[in-house]
Amino acid sequence: MSHSIIIFVCEHGAAKSIIAAAYFNKLAREKGLHFKAIARGTHPEAELSSTAVAGLLKDRLIPTESMPVKLTREELESAQRVISFCTLPEEYYQKAILEGWESVPPVSEDYERARDAIVGHLKEFINHL
Repeated sequence: MSHSIIIFVCEHGAAKSIIAAAYFNKLAREKGLHFKAIARGTHPEAELSSTAVAGLLKDRLIPTESMPVKLTREELESAQRVISFCTLPEEYYQKAILEGWESVPPVSEDYERARDAIVGHLKEFINHL
């Protein structure tokens, strides 16, 4: 059975979206849900946040992407849901079901706090799938 795609988007595709996708996939697997998350950026950095990667590895999770990836229109249009940690261009809202989680604190300042905020959102989100 194929999986419906959930896209997590942050500006640089290097931290918040990476953490969200890794944790979403773990939680969805544990619940037997047929959803898969990917992480994307609107203006991707050259590499993943070392803070995010180190935090995930410490939490025994592997980032879903090996480097930040730019969100494409095709992905946007085919996704089951798009969850954004940043403001997206207006035209994106006509192409996908979007949800904004702008309240998550910066990963660079405090990985655990950011992760806990993301996981809190994820648990609520997964309960509505």
